[in-house]
Amino acid sequence: MANQSWTRATLALQLLGIDPGLGGICIRARSGPVRDRLTAMIDPGARRLHPAISDEALFGGLDLSATLASGHLVQEKGLLATPGALVLTMAERATTGLAARLAVALDKNNDHCLIALDEGAEADEALNPKLAERLAFSVDLSDCSLSDAQDKQPCSAKPIAVKDVTLPTDTIEQITRVAEDLGIDSMRAPLFAIRAARAHAALNGRDRVIADDLEIACALTLAHRATRIPEPEAQDEDQPPPPPDQTNDSNTEDGLDLPDELLLEAVRALLPDNLLDQLAAQKARAGRGNGTGAARKGNRRGRPLPSRAGRISDGARIDIIGTLRAAAPWQTIRRNASGRDGLQIRPADIRIKRFEEKSDRLLIFTVDASGSSALSRLAEAKGAVELLLAQAYARRDHVALVAFRGTEAELLLPPTRSLVQTKRRLAGLPGGGGTPLAAGMMTAFDQATQATRRGLTPTIAILTDGRANIALDGRADRKQAAIDAQQIARMLRAHGTDVIVIDTGNRPEPALRNLAQTLDAAYLPLPRANAERLSKSVATALGD
Repeated sequence: MANQSWTRATLALQLLGIDPGLGGICIRARSGPVRDRLTAMIDPGARRLHPAISDEALFGGLDLSATLASGHLVQEKGLLATPGALVLTMAERATTGLAARLAVALDKNNDHCLIALDEGAEADEALNPKLAERLAFSVDLSDCSLSDAQDKQPCSAKPIAVKDVTLPTDTIEQITRVAEDLGIDSMRAPLFAIRAARAHAALNGRDRVIADDLEIACALTLAHRATRIPEPEAQDEDQPPPPPDQTNDSNTEDGLDLPDELLLEAVRALLPDNLLDQLAAQKARAGRGNGTGAARKGNRRGRPLPSRAGRISDGARIDIIGTLRAAAPWQTIRRNASGRDGLQIRPADIRIKRFEEKSDRLLIFTVDASGSSALSRLAEAKGAVELLLAQAYARRDHVALVAFRGTEAELLLPPTRSLVQTKRRLAGLPGGGGTPLAAGMMTAFDQATQATRRGLTPTIAILTDGRANIALDGRADRKQAAIDAQQIARMLRAHGTDVIVIDTGNRPEPALRNLAQTLDAAYLPLPRANAERLSKSVATALGD
């Protein structure tokens, strides 16, 4: 399988050389001899990008030294001004802004192709999905050894131009059907498959796409985009064989007459065994952020952001280079108007430095300790919370513990970083009584509000079987308890608090799923999971 990944990677690079309109390739591999051997095959003229590259380097801008020396405006070209290959190192660290700029460049110009080198160590460390969608190919070389990395074999035929390659009739419709069977909802996927088929035919010196071109193109462009595994069609033993006049060669004069199942089989052979588990984790993680605290903008410390026009005030830090860039184009006009020599700076030229820093995260564990939960999954929930606490301690997150049972909820532990104290309170948590879910959510909401005021980023993890039967006022009223829980869920959603709902019951509870939808939260039904699997699922949904 590792050797196949290397073969696909080298073939994809060859196809990009034939048709840069394929967008590019995402290569997932840590820095090492395997990746070095592959990058040696890239065009030496390819320009290198890094995640912190500036807009001036990408699009061009004012050449400050030349402008000041000459007295008139001098512009310098950016890396995107010249068509060709772009190599983005540490692609998993690319910001949303950089991904958006590169995506626009690929959409506007088919002469650019991007080779994204993804060095992510964890599943959630990956290239921005919007940018990855614009790349035809994706290859994972994590399990590839140096012995698998063989030099690419030169093509025996002389390549021809892609524009000279014709496509058989009905091919576009067939590839679209295959993409639909694989659960792919992007129209870029079948378009990439068509371009890849034509490029593969051109690489082999053929002026017409044949079945082999189509199978290879579908495998290269559709396998990593699949969201479901298509089941093979059952063969009907009573079905008579086709007439003799329909069993001629698959490459007919007007079309390939290629069954969809052959294309699906080519893609199915490259699908990972744990595809469904990967998709479930991605779905749970979608929209929940990257697991860190919220970004806050300031003018003192943190990651540098582009400077903005502003006024000199207490605490403001002037961006000298940005201010000179803003003032340089006006120097000739200002000197002529004032009759004075020397550099002239106006208040409108002032640029202020900006920085971005991450706030600390607060995990508020809201645990159901009622009688129904105690009879089923309380022990597993406690074990899972202990494992999650250890992970939170390693990241230096703050944690809080809320338990609800009987007729009320109790804050067992206010926000703290003490792992020992949190475990002690959790171990002494008794079980029994009713399920005041609304009271537990309200207590967690109060803690989240206070945390936000203190500059923390709260995330609430609710572990319950969902059988709420105690209203917010303490009455035993199942219907009112559900209404109260929905009202507090709407408050949490309006507040913008991230929530994850873990259904610990013996079977999934529909009311809890509806509650998660109201919260706009990830819903994880884990009826048979032990403490370790429960903690891993929660950590994945939290983005850790």
